[in-house]
Amino acid sequence: METPNTTAQIPVVTLSESALKEVKRLMNVQGLTEGGLRLGVKGGGCSGLSYTINFDDKIGQYDTVYEFDGVKVIVDAKSAIYLQGTQLDFQKDLMGGQFKFVNPNAQKTCGCGESFSA
Repeated sequence: METPNTTAQIPVVTLSESALKEVKRLMNVQGLTEGGLRLGVKGGGCSGLSYTINFDDKIGQYDTVYEFDGVKVIVDAKSAIYLQGTQLDFQKDLMGGQFKFVNPNAQKTCGCGESFSA
C-alpha cells in the first residue's frame, strides 16, 4: 500500500479562521483524534457538481493531505481539479451556521450554494 501524498506544497484548498475554529470544535465534540476533514466534489446538484464535506479516517493512495494548525484536510486527486484555490469558510447565522465553499473555478452556482458548474 502506498502512502498518501502529504506535502508542503501550496494547498489546493485553504480554511478561513472561522472554518478552522468550527472544524476543531466539531472534532472535539465528536471525539475525533484520527483522520481529518475530507473535502470533495461529486456529480449532482442543480448546477452539475456538488461539494462533499465529512470527517474521514481513511486516507487513500490518491489523496493529498494538507495540515492547517493541527487539522488534516484530505482531498482526492479527482476533486482537486475542481477545488484548486478554494477556501472553506464558516459563516454563523441564526440557525447556527454553515460551511461555505469560496471556489474561484465555479462558473455558476445554484441559489443554495451547494452545487456549481466549472
